[in-house]
Formats: sequence, structure tokens, C-alpha cells
Amino acid sequence: MKATRERNVRSRKRISLRRSDPHLERERARYENPLPSREWILAVLEREGVPVPQHRLETLLDIAPAEQEAFDRRLNAMERAGQIMRNRRGAICLAAKLDLIRGRVHGHPEGYGFLVPDDGGPDLFLNPSEMSRVLHGDRALARESGVDRRGRREGSIVEVIERAQRRVVGRLHLEHGIALLVPEDKRINQDILVPREALAGAHTGQVAVVEIIQQPDHHIKPVGRVVEVLGGYADPGMEVEIALRKHDLPYQFSAEARSAAAKLPKAVRKQDLEARRDLCELPLVTIDGETAKDFDDAVFCRPEGKGFRLWVAVADVSHYVAHGGALDLDARGRGNSVYFPRRVIPMLPEELSNGLCSLNPDVDRLCVVCEMEIGPRGDIRQYQFYPAVMHSQGRLTYTAVAAALEDDPRAVAPGLLPHLRDLHRLFRVLVKARKQRGAIDFETVETRMDFDEQGKIRRIVPLERNDAHRLIEECMLAANVCASDILQAHAHPALYRVHEGPTPEKLADLREFLREFGLHLGGGDEPHAKDYARLLEQIGGRPDTQLLQTVLLRSLKQAVYSPENVGHFGLAYEAYTHFTSPIRRYPDLLVHRAIKAVLAGGSYRPGDWSELGEHCSQTERRADEATRDVEAWLKCYSMRGRIGEIFSATISGVAGFGVFVALDEVYVEGMVHVSELGNDYYHFDASRHQLTGERARRRFRLGDRVRVRLVRADLETTRLDFVLAE
Repeated sequence: MKATRERNVRSRKRISLRRSDPHLERERARYENPLPSREWILAVLEREGVPVPQHRLETLLDIAPAEQEAFDRRLNAMERAGQIMRNRRGAICLAAKLDLIRGRVHGHPEGYGFLVPDDGGPDLFLNPSEMSRVLHGDRALARESGVDRRGRREGSIVEVIERAQRRVVGRLHLEHGIALLVPEDKRINQDILVPREALAGAHTGQVAVVEIIQQPDHHIKPVGRVVEVLGGYADPGMEVEIALRKHDLPYQFSAEARSAAAKLPKAVRKQDLEARRDLCELPLVTIDGETAKDFDDAVFCRPEGKGFRLWVAVADVSHYVAHGGALDLDARGRGNSVYFPRRVIPMLPEELSNGLCSLNPDVDRLCVVCEMEIGPRGDIRQYQFYPAVMHSQGRLTYTAVAAALEDDPRAVAPGLLPHLRDLHRLFRVLVKARKQRGAIDFETVETRMDFDEQGKIRRIVPLERNDAHRLIEECMLAANVCASDILQAHAHPALYRVHEGPTPEKLADLREFLREFGLHLGGGDEPHAKDYARLLEQIGGRPDTQLLQTVLLRSLKQAVYSPENVGHFGLAYEAYTHFTSPIRRYPDLLVHRAIKAVLAGGSYRPGDWSELGEHCSQTERRADEATRDVEAWLKCYSMRGRIGEIFSATISGVAGFGVFVALDEVYVEGMVHVSELGNDYYHFDASRHQLTGERARRRFRLGDRVRVRLVRADLETTRLDFVLAE
């Protein structure tokens, strides 16, 4: 009897312990058969104070036999997340108790790498021996093992908790009868062994995709099998095919999304017009680049009293792309359209991006309109949003509009010219308001590649920003500000486009750099965009303007998407969001849905807004990196026939290992290694952006002019190597 009572007491304790889970109700809401929450499992392990065998943990939490498999999955997920790990005896340990650091591995082409901690702490240096266990992008637990000779914290990998690389693109090589795939992503610094029986007909020198079937360890190289052969390295378009796979860009729509797109109507239907304003008689026009096919926005303005009334009509993508549907899931995964030279990877299928949603001329299209009343000083006095139907009166280009406004009125249809002149008058008012607001206006040079019949670069030409570009930009800024305002006014969550000012460290470096030029940035410890704008105006016309502007730009953070509104430093807005490009940017589509929910008196809940912001920021960076890769390869290929030529150039970047140079008129960049700067020891000064020779005191600084000779164009690394010409 006594033994039975003791068993019953222990049983009640176990049940009580499980029912004490503070997150039990949340788990019940999520799962039909709820398990103890992750937080409670960690709390129980913390209470035990020692590593706990799994069978004892199951006893403590009263895990029934039928729950065993699900509980195993939860523990495995916690292990992958780095919350727990198992010791050599198989007991479950709290990772936090083992002084382990959880983070993501960032590889370096030279063979070493870093563990970037999840908690934002200093990176851990991983030597080549430690990197032999992991690949770039893996998540791991590491222990701090010491300090290297440069004062960096060193780490050793304890456990890999998540493998990032499943498929890798690269070139096949045959060495001593062994096939190897050399990854295109040089941050993956291990070659992948490919058994002969796993080559799938691929030949040495070809570009292929391998699936990793055995991940690396201290004594084992990664092993893979060929799953796709892309072709020869120099085949037309190969640079894009490589970039798509290297950066894991979704380039094929799911079968469900293709099916959904095929079922869409070809034109606006009568039932789509319900509760919409008819703006078909309004002379709205689109103004875009010559090669554009997806037209997100159309504009029209007319003078009204001493001010203006501006209509910005934006494609109503949300009418056709419903939250949670196949089209929406694919669009969310892509995050944005990616624009390569000569090829676009759209966020939405072409039936939508170039057809039903695109504001093409001479057809009815559904839109969401921001109608604004703008005062004579550029202040937005009133605005309203509403769904409408429109009929674009013209597909205009920046070049044609600029020509019509300057000296060639025949560049556009006669009936549109008066409206364009009204837009131009509004533009001048908005530019004055922009200057008064103190927005930063960096002048950068954008380029366009012209190609020959074989798909290779014929020449690279600069793109001049004219008043037509700036006119559309100001109209879009006005609509985006109104979009953020309506969501703030109704306290509706949204993704803001946020841009923070300089960090204290970058600000200190910037002030030190400017001091050498006798310049001063106002604003004290918290400068405003207006302080940057004043300094840019002050340095305009100087021979070193480009240098100073570059340093000012690099002192600022990168703009991101976030539900936390901290304002947009560069544009000098207290609140700003993206509304005007829902065909090609997922955040804009989310904002459209939120605004429509506000207009309907409801709310839109797409999920975790913070996670969405991080995801959209990441897909934007991914697209930027992919397009940079493609452009670098194309430029490198085009320079192969110019080995030995001498070019005038500007130093565009400085690092401890050398200087980067941008060639005049050719618009390509390369590097002069520090060993080619002269027979001296050079020391890098990051705050001054310069390398200085120890003996001769020769200095190479950002913005300096140099003459260089091209000595190498390496397609595998897309690197152009130069030496000084003198």
C-alpha cells in the first residue's frame, strides 16, 4: 500500500509539473495534442541543474508513449535551434549553461571564417581547421577558445545545429582521377567530391549543380551528386543561371501559382468595378525607362488655386493576389523582382506583372489612388485613398518626357504636353520643399550595358538622371508619405521603410576624416539629414567632391523594412513606407492590403510583421548581391581582351590588402594589390580611408587619381587585377 501511495504522489507531481507550464494555453490553441512548451522544457532543465537523460525528462514531464515521437521532434527542433545539446552520454544539456555561443558561419575565400553570434556579440574567428567542419551559412554552437595574434576572439565548433547548403553550383574539375566541384560562391571554401557514378554525364569544365549527400567534418570533405548540368562556363546567359542558384533565388513559379495565374481574366471585368471610382477620363500616364514592361504607377496633376491636385494611381495587385493564396506565397518567397541585364525574374507571373496588373496604355486597369492637395510651398494639405479604375493615356519614357519639357515638344503626343508641364511645375515646388526639409541628395552615376548579338557587353554607358526621373521620384515620395500617414493615423501595423543615421563610431570616424579637410558636420552627437545636406551643398564643385560624398554616404546605415517606425534619415521623413510598386516589391503589396483594410474599417494581419520585415530586407539584399555578381562577371568577360591596356582611374575603395579602382569612361572596377603599390610596408587607416607607406610615406587615399594597367581578368573569381602604370 505504501509503495502504491508513493507512486501516486510521484504521478501527481509529474502531472502538476506539466500543467504548471505557463504557456500551456498557447500550446493548446496551436495543437490538438499539446506538448510542454519549449520555454517550459528549458525551465525544467534549468531547475534540475545538471544534464538530464531523455528518459528522465520524459518522466518529469509525464510524456505518454503515444507522445514519444512528437516529443522527439520537439527536442530535435530545440537542438537545431541551439537551445539544447546532448553530451557524450546522450544526456540533454542547456546550451546556455555550457558557455556556448550560437550563431551563423560566414566563410571567407581565403579559407578562414567567422561565427556571427545570434545575440549580436563580437564575431568569433574560425581558423581553416575549424572551417573544415562547416560550410558558409551553417548554424553552429561554438566555444571561445582564445585570442589570435590580431586580438580577435577565436572559436572552436562544438556542434553544427543546422546545415545551410543543400545544393551548390560550380564548375567541375578532374584531378588525379577524382571529380571535384569548385563552388561559385567563394565563401564556400571546400571543394565538393563527386564520385564518378554520381556525375550524371557531366564533363570537366562544365557548370553543374550538385546535391550534397554527405556534409563535411574534420576528416571528411563534402560529397555530392550532380542533379543539374547547366552547360559551358561562357555560354550566353550562363552568368544569370549561376547567380540564380548561387543566391538561391526562386526563378520558377510553383505549379499552384502558374495554375492560379492561368485562371485570371485577361481584362478588367464588370464585377471588378464595384465600389470603385471611375477615373478613365483622367489623363493619367506612366513614365518609365525604355525597357520597362511592368508599369506600377501613373500620374496626373492640375493646378488648383495657388497649389496643385496630384493623382498617383498604383496598380491594385491585392485585388488579384489574395493573402495566403498560391500567388501570394510565391510572391512572399521572392520578396521582390530581380532585374538582371537583359533578364528579369519577376515577383509575379507575367500574366500579372506585364499584363493584368501592369498599367498598360489604352486599356482599363484596377488601381488604388492617392489623391493629394498640395500647397504652393509643397506641403500636402489633404489626401485620400480609394480604389478606382483607370485608362492610361500614354506609356511615356523618361527620355521623351525630358526632351518634351526642354526643347522638343514633338517627343510626346500634343494633348499630353500641357499636363506634363503642370507636373513639372509641381516638381519644382516639391524640390524646394525637399531642400527646405533637408533631405540628402547624393549624386551617383548609374550605368547601362549595351550588348552584342552574342550577349556580351559592347559598351557601358552612364545613365543621366533628368527632370523626368526626379519628377516621378517626387510624386512617388509624396504618395508613400501619405501611405505611412494613413496607417499611423489609424494605428494599423505596417512595414515602414526605415533608415537610421550614423552610429556613434561611424560619426566619430567621419568627423575625424572631415577635420583633415577643414570641414565640419553640424548637429552634434545626433546630426540631422539637414546637416548632411548643408555639408553636401558646401562641398559642391570641389575637385574632391566625389571623395567627400562617398565618405558621407558610407557613414550611414542601410535602409531596411521594419514595423518599428524610426523614420527615414536620408529623406528627412518622420515616417515613410513603400506603396507605389506592388508589382515588384512585396512590402508595397502588404501596405496596399493594410490601407484597404483601414478603408473598410478593419485590419490586416499577415503574420509576424517583424519577421516579414527581416525577410523582405533579406530578399532585397539577396537581389542586390545577385545582380552585382552578374554585372561583375559580364564586365570581367568584356575586359579579357584588354589585358595590358593603361587606364585613368579613381581609387573607389581602400582596404588593408590594397586599393580598389574605378576606371574612367569604362565604368568597371578592379583591384591593385598592396604588393603592387611599391617596395614599402603599407599601413591601413580605416578612419582616413587610406594606405600609407612606412618608409616613403606615399599615400593612397579614397578618391585619389591613378593610372593603372590591367594584368589579369579572372572569370572564376570575377576579379580584375591592375598594377600602377607608372
